[in-house]
Amino acid sequence: MINIIGLGYIGLPTALMLAKSGMEVVGTDTNSELVDSLADGNLTFEEEGLEELFQEALSNKIKFTTDYQKTDMYILAVPTPFTNATKKLDPKYVIAAVNNVLDVCEKGTTIIIESTISPGSIDKYIRPEIENRGFVIGTDVHLVHAPERITPGNMIYELENNSRTIGADDRKISEKVSELYAGFCKSEIVLTDIRSAEMSKVIENTFRDVNIAFANELAKICRTDNMDVYEITRIANKHPRVNILQPGPGVGGHCISVDPWFLVGDYPDLTNLILTARKINDSMPRHVLGRIRDIMREHDIKDISKVGLYGLAYKENVDDTRESPTLQLLERMDEHLAFGVKVFDPHVKTRMVDHQFMNFEDFINEIEIVVVMVGHDHIKNNLNLIKNKLVLDTKNTCSLGETYKL
Repeated sequence: MINIIGLGYIGLPTALMLAKSGMEVVGTDTNSELVDSLADGNLTFEEEGLEELFQEALSNKIKFTTDYQKTDMYILAVPTPFTNATKKLDPKYVIAAVNNVLDVCEKGTTIIIESTISPGSIDKYIRPEIENRGFVIGTDVHLVHAPERITPGNMIYELENNSRTIGADDRKISEKVSELYAGFCKSEIVLTDIRSAEMSKVIENTFRDVNIAFANELAKICRTDNMDVYEITRIANKHPRVNILQPGPGVGGHCISVDPWFLVGDYPDLTNLILTARKINDSMPRHVLGRIRDIMREHDIKDISKVGLYGLAYKENVDDTRESPTLQLLERMDEHLAFGVKVFDPHVKTRMVDHQFMNFEDFINEIEIVVVMVGHDHIKNNLNLIKNKLVLDTKNTCSLGETYKL
């Protein structure tokens, strides 16, 4: 039996995929409402293909509980935030999960940490915790880091088709865990040591963050001199060795917007480029606020309640709002006492902020300026409803004649 600890955006799909592959799986989470919902056959977030996978896993008798199970195999997929003051990993959730495992596990158990952690975290936080409990690592407990590599909106495909990294002290344990993941992963499974696995995951997302920052800084440069960043990027990308990304209103999600801070926190004197990239990407909501101000001035609109933000999720066609640029923008507005802006997202069904609309047409009827923060398919299919509005398209996603850009 495998006990999956944490049933969020990573743990739940992983648990379902393992159950589908024929493994006996028990999913554990401290959130009793979440567990009850899953036990009743109701998913807790949207994801293409997840409902079908869920039903298939249920037929294989996957179980959900708030209790840790006595077994010899655990996968930990718990939150790993960073501390704002230091930009270092806050390991409290991982440490708590490991201790809960140690309370019930069998001798010789394998603890697989899928949560993204800063390089050296297992040596710094997890090994001492286990040893202080009197367990011998390599005999009583085997440690593995197998960082997740999926993104909301494409989870099922990426679980099956993205390569995986297995970091462990013992080659035999690596091979055993590799066989586990090979039950559903069709791509290459790379075996390495724990620290290399930790570092490789963090730098994957840091690489992407730096490249997004270049695109965002380019957008700011072009805005200053009234140039079209999208046309310039289109031309530059025709060079065979150039691939400039698209700018946007900010970087969200629990990977790209978080993982680079782990390196900044741990290596403050060596991460000048990474720190600058983080600052650029974190500055984009403020840049959007400046563009809103420009449009309001140009059209003599003095009431901020006439502005509507389309999109609360951090990316297209999902309901995941973690580190959402829209939420960051609302924080900037709050700092400037700019209250009353309207908000709508077709995928976010729970009320998260003030003045959040659940009906798109009601939302549109209340505003004069539409700020497209997320390029959901929904907005592309409803362009006729916003064609007579002032549109700030931060994602370059609307095929309307006259729109404002970043």
